[in-house]
Amino acid sequence: MSNVPDDLRYTGEHEWVRTGEGSSTVRIGITDYAQEALGDVVYVSLPEVGATVAKGAPVGEVESTKSVSDIYAPLSGTVAARNDKLDEQPELINSDPYGEGWIFELELTDAGETDDLLDAAAYGTLSG
Repeated sequence: MSNVPDDLRYTGEHEWVRTGEGSSTVRIGITDYAQEALGDVVYVSLPEVGATVAKGAPVGEVESTKSVSDIYAPLSGTVAARNDKLDEQPELINSDPYGEGWIFELELTDAGETDDLLDAAAYGTLSG
């Protein structure tokens, strides 16, 4: 079974969302399960800061030695930050998917959308 931290929320497309206490900005990445399935990540296409994204829309790509996978916006909002470290070290997604391998941060349009995300137990049934 993959590593599924209890303090995060998840999508069926294997993205994770870390919400901040009282903050409308969330941090987003791909799960341990997703990085294992992809294999060695060699390139990440990141969304631009200031871009407006819609829930479910593709916002970037993760390229591995095996395949290319879209990154989907788990929520709607405006891109507030991107992890520029991934330009030089895309392998951070493999080595630390829930920490240094985060992909982007989103300023939410509707914080209520987080209620539609999966908790760790529900996601674990998908990825386990």
